This record gives sequence, C-alpha cells and structure tokens, in this order.
Amino acid sequence: MRALVLVLFCTVALQWDRVICQKFVYQSNTHLVPHRNGWRSDRPSEVTPDRNGDECDVVMNLSANQRCEFVKNTSDCTSDEGFIKYPVVTFCLFPPNLLPLAITLYVLWLFVLFYVLGLIASDFFCPNLSAISSTLRLTHNVAGVTFLALGNGAPDVFSAMAAFSRPQTAGLAIGALFGAGIFVTTVVAGSIALVKPFTVASRPFLRDVIFYIAAVFWTFSILYKGHITIGESIGYLVLYIAYVVTVIVSAYIYNRQKHQLNGSAQTSGREQEEILPSDSCRENGSIQAHDEDEGEYEPLLPYTQSTAQIFLNAINPVDCRTWRRQHWSAKVLKVIKVPVEVLLLLTVPVVDTDKEDHNWKRPLNCLHLITGPLVCVLTLQSGKYGLLLIGGEFPVWVLVLCIGVFLSGIVFFTTTNERRPRYHFIYSLLGFVVSALWISTVASEIVSVLHLLGVVLSLSNTVLGLTLLAWGNSVGDFFADITIARQGYPRMAISACFGGIVFNMLFGVGLGCLLQYFQTKNVVMLEPEGMLCWVLSGALGLSLILSFILVPLQCFHLNRVYGIFLLIFYVVFLVVALLTEFRIIKF
Repeated sequence: MRALVLVLFCTVALQWDRVICQKFVYQSNTHLVPHRNGWRSDRPSEVTPDRNGDECDVVMNLSANQRCEFVKNTSDCTSDEGFIKYPVVTFCLFPPNLLPLAITLYVLWLFVLFYVLGLIASDFFCPNLSAISSTLRLTHNVAGVTFLALGNGAPDVFSAMAAFSRPQTAGLAIGALFGAGIFVTTVVAGSIALVKPFTVASRPFLRDVIFYIAAVFWTFSILYKGHITIGESIGYLVLYIAYVVTVIVSAYIYNRQKHQLNGSAQTSGREQEEILPSDSCRENGSIQAHDEDEGEYEPLLPYTQSTAQIFLNAINPVDCRTWRRQHWSAKVLKVIKVPVEVLLLLTVPVVDTDKEDHNWKRPLNCLHLITGPLVCVLTLQSGKYGLLLIGGEFPVWVLVLCIGVFLSGIVFFTTTNERRPRYHFIYSLLGFVVSALWISTVASEIVSVLHLLGVVLSLSNTVLGLTLLAWGNSVGDFFADITIARQGYPRMAISACFGGIVFNMLFGVGLGCLLQYFQTKNVVMLEPEGMLCWVLSGALGLSLILSFILVPLQCFHLNRVYGIFLLIFYVVFLVVALLTEFRIIKF
C-alpha cells in the first residue's frame, strides 16, 4: 500500500511540473470571447478539447483570471453528478498559487471516499444482501454468484455506472474495470501464490477464466467500434445469466457425481471452493467483528434496557469492551471514522441473521423508516427528485418525511423492544436500497474528483481509471483474499479473484451502458482515449491467455515462481502504460 501511495504522489508531482510548463505559454496569449453556448477562446485552434470532446479540458490553457468565469459557463465543468462542483471550487475559491494545495487535498479526499465506500459495502450492504439471500432461502451457489457477488463488486459496479453517466468520464469506467481486472488477476493472484502455494481447482478456474476472456474480448470489439447498442448492453447481462446457470449446473453435476461415488450428498472440502467464491464479503465487516465474543460479555442476571439505552447503544460504533485492548493506531482510525459510522447507523438498517434477534433495535429501526427514505430521495440524482415541488409548492422530501413519520409511529406503538416483528425482513430490503444509494453517491463523488484531477493534470480518464480508481476499489479485495489465503483457504481466495471480476465486468459495462441509454435514448459512445486504452485491454487479454495456458501446463499448481511472474507482469504493464500516457512511448 505504501508503494502504491508513493507511486501516486510521484506521478502527480511529475505530471504537475509538465502541466505547468505546457500551460504557462498560453496564459498570456489566450483570451475568452462571449459565445451563445458560453465562452470560447479567440484562438480555438490552440485550445480544443482533447479527451472525448470534454470542453472543460481547455481551462488550464487560460489565464488564471479567466478560469472561474469559464468553468461557471461551460456545461462540461458543471455537469458532474456529485454534490460538490469541484471545478468551480478549485478555480473560483482557491487562489491560483494555491492550486497545488487543492490537488493535494483532493488526493486525500479520494482516500477518504474510498475508505467510506469500502465501509458501506462491508458493514451495511453485504449483511443486508446476506439477509435477503437467507430470507429467500437461496442455495450457496445462487447466493454466491448473485447477491454476494454484488456485495463484493458494489464499489466497482457503482463507480462504473457513475462514470458511464457522462460521455466525458466513460473512459474512467473502462480504465477502472480493465485496470481492476489486471490488478486482481496479476497482483492479487500472484500474492496468493506467494503466500500459500497450492493446487487450484481445475473446473472452476477454467470456467471463470473462459467467461472473463469472453467478456474482455467482447468489450475490446465494442471499443474498436466506438459505441455500444442497447442489444449489446443487454447481451452483457445475458452473458452473466449464462455464467450463473453454468455455476449452478456444474455444482449440481459435481454433487451428483460425489453422491454416486460416496453414497452421500454431504459436501466436501473441494466442493466448498465451488460454492463459496464470493462468500467473503462479510470477512471485513467491523460490525460483526466481535460477535463471536458476545457470550463472554452477556450478563449472568436478567437485565432489561430502556428504549433510550437501546437507541444509544445501537448508534454507538465503539465497542467499549475491546477499546482498551486496541492499538493506538486503531483507536485513531476509529475516532476518525466514528462520524461516518454514526451517520450510516442512523440511516441504514442492518438485518443480521446470525444474531438471535436479527439485530432488531426498535427505536432505531423506527427512525430508519424516516431517515432511510429521506436519504433515497435526497441522494438520487444529487437530490434532483427530492427537491421537486408538488403543485409548485409542496416539496417531495416533505411528503416523504410525513409518510415516514406516520409509518414509524405505527411500528413503534405496535411492537416491543424484546421481540422483532414478523415483517422485520423488510428492513433488509430497505437497508439494501439505502446503502446502494449511499454507495452510488460516494462513487459519483469519486468520479467527479478524478475528472477534475484529469482536467488539471492533463491526464486521460483511462489512466486515472486503471490507477487510482482501480487501486481504490481493489485494495479491499487484495487484503481480504490474502487474509483468506493465509488462513489456509487459497482456493477460495483465487476463486474470489476470478469469479468477482466476471461480475464486475459484465454488470459494470452492461448495466452502466443500459442506464445511460435509457437516459439519453441514444447509442452510448465508448471512444478509446488514444493508445493507452489498447495497451490496457491488450495487457489484460494477454494476462488471461497466459493464465489459461500456463496454469494447466503446471497441472494447476500455483507456486511462488508463478506468483513472482504475475507481479513482474503487472509492474511491466504499469510502466508501459504510464510511459504511453506521457507520450514517451509512441505506437
């Protein structure tokens, strides 16, 4: 992680120097003139958009006193889906000499957003998905490749959907999905082989690699065309359905063969890697981290808490019983994230089927009926729908508030603190929707920040996607899979590597482009940003083909030599990608 941070800041510093040298020439020679669509340079040949027609790119070619007016009157600078208009904040609130400080703050803000994204996914989104799959009584096969895969891939999928919402940032989605794919299949898989050499299960490995190769080369052909139709978007989702069916059928065949050989339907250790490729999303959840120690702290004598005590304990994210035993660094990190956790606890209900009461907290769950719907209407499309006026006078959010108060009152006076109601499972659906919208909101902010960094540093969206966005979304999977491998389950870890990215690619591109098509009613353009996009897709395809060939040649045994080879492959790819972005290497 420290190496990634060091590479990030070195890249930003080098690119910042290059931008300052290139843009200084224009500051005294470029001027804006009024235009019916905003402002336009009097020397258009010198300041033309160079990244997917994004007019906001030319702001760095203008003098410092013109940039604020330009970003206010240019739609590409103010059309981000996030709540904060970063170009306006950067060029209107920060003095020109403090622009490097603003960039540094944005990089730190990115780390915070990535951390919050992982917190929501692991502690709120995943538990509710697990509760939904338990309520629907889904088998492990179906739950692993549907709901639990969605839980693991939520940051990647929502980030891709946010990036696809604008043609100017579609390169972020392609860079992030391809970048995360090559990072997971090389760095994560290679690290697992280094930590715990093992023999991978042949059929699940080949199945996942084949489907992923199909998804990658399909995306490659679409990039070559430069656009994706609604039929092709639906085709991504159909291909994922085919993947799910293949997983279910293969598990059924395996169980049938095992039953015939052993005369028993009991699952074996090898079968577990078949049905639990994505069942690790709750490994990182801090809310459930101390559940196994609950029995040690249960009171010996009966004790009934008041409603106020239940509410205060429910919104307290600090476990006082283990606080003294924690390292000082863990305490500092906990203090920093307490405000975010409290906000999430107040707005997102969590149903935990592993607990006896399924995490029923009557006062807090009644409050969720008010805060949850409010979050939905105020975060959807940056609050555009929540602020609409009914009849020109009555805001939508006020109507939602009134309905929430009414439902909350009914639940409060018809239930007790000790016994959860029969309809408590509905809270898992509410928690799923609210946490999904929180993730979507944070992902939109991440995309907006990356777009601003690309404008200021003259970096393409593709390189930002394959580095910052891909690393931020994959670092959690990296530590989770390494931990699982160290605990003696390398097969499960490698299955999570390949099974999860199949979902991210197919759902990220398919659903993201499909939603964009419904919004614009036009064919979604996916124009590659120079040679870097082809370098990225070619490297990912090459890494998958090498894995498809080399792993069977090794009798499906992944040793440390192969792990080192994968790590070297990623380093070479990253160096070539950055040299291509800075135009040191030209094809």
